[in-house]
Amino acid sequence: MSGSERITVLLVEDNVDDYLLVRRAFEKLGLGQPLWRVEDGEAAIRYLEGKGEYADRSIYPLPVLVLLDLKLPGLSGFDVLKWIRSQQVIRRIPVVVLTSSCDLRDINRAYELGANSYLKKPVSPADVEGMIAALGLYWLRWNQYPEVVCT
Repeated sequence: MSGSERITVLLVEDNVDDYLLVRRAFEKLGLGQPLWRVEDGEAAIRYLEGKGEYADRSIYPLPVLVLLDLKLPGLSGFDVLKWIRSQQVIRRIPVVVLTSSCDLRDINRAYELGANSYLKKPVSPADVEGMIAALGLYWLRWNQYPEVVCT
């Protein structure tokens, strides 16, 4: 993917405070990527399918990365992850679980369902910024994306 192509990150997060911490970290670090947020599992699936309010791919392109909370209203993050990995067109999009849970059962289940990474949400803004900096360098600058994301 060339530097001139539009790179989008989808954040699936119901907690507005957590969203604002991530958004501020993206902005402060100058990652420059559009960061789209949906608040629940159903909206995440609509976005990824390009349906409803997300039908215009020129406005809501497929993301190169999904940041996924597990504890969501309605469909859980596990449900969304399972759905993503069952979809032929988008199953290769990297999914990083970003959650408050450090329960080993949740960690194991997320990886079993196909998560690419599992990160526990930091509490302090400085720690969030450090995590987003590392995540941004790896996933948004150095990582090579699968074909579905590049088309």
